[in-house]
Amino acid sequence: MNALAVARVDLQRLLVRPFAWTLAAIALGALAWMFLINLNAFMLAQPKLAADAGGPGFTDLVAVPHLLAYVQLCLLLAPLITMHALAGERRAHTLPLLFAAGLSPARIVLGKFLSALIYLLALLVLVALIPVLPAQATTPDWGQFGAALLGCTLCIAALTAIGIAASAFSSHPAVAAIAALLIVLILAMLDAGAHATGIGIGWLAYLALPTHLTPFMHGLVASVDIIYFLLLIALALSFAVRRLAADKVRG
Repeated sequence: MNALAVARVDLQRLLVRPFAWTLAAIALGALAWMFLINLNAFMLAQPKLAADAGGPGFTDLVAVPHLLAYVQLCLLLAPLITMHALAGERRAHTLPLLFAAGLSPARIVLGKFLSALIYLLALLVLVALIPVLPAQATTPDWGQFGAALLGCTLCIAALTAIGIAASAFSSHPAVAAIAALLIVLILAMLDAGAHATGIGIGWLAYLALPTHLTPFMHGLVASVDIIYFLLLIALALSFAVRRLAADKVRG
């Protein structure tokens, strides 16, 4: 059995739970309502915006904030989806069965990560389709929208990896969810803390998620931001692998 098999089994287990469908319905419903509010505000401001040829348009005022709202919602969704990934296996005493099946800690962690990521990215696709449908009536900046979508994907993957790591170090799913939520909130608020203390370009600001997500929202794709998210993913997953490896040694 490889990581893809683990991901397939875990995703099937996730999709038969009403919890996953309820979360998806609530998230999509809330985002659709927020999109309609933003779209209505954009249409009311259209006469004023039309007078400024270089002013913000549909992409800046409606599409990108819509994607950003989903990422902000994933600060809560990712911990809730990943909390059962490894903490649930440990609580149910099924981790030894996975080890006995010949699965390495790395394959288990990667499979759990992929299953949760597929779920959240599937929701991202549905969320992204909402501003695409009315785009025929306006002139969206597809380059900026694509960059924002890439940034959202990388950020969601990082949030998912953090959730998997928190689940690997917890013995109860609720504890895993709380730990992951605290970690992602700290990373999300470091930016505000850096500005409040006058640290604009220091290492503290560099560690903040918004520092690297904001350029994508403006259509700027930089290697330093991509590397940040990839390093965050690799670091979180490596911690999870090391914890599972220790569990395997202890039996």
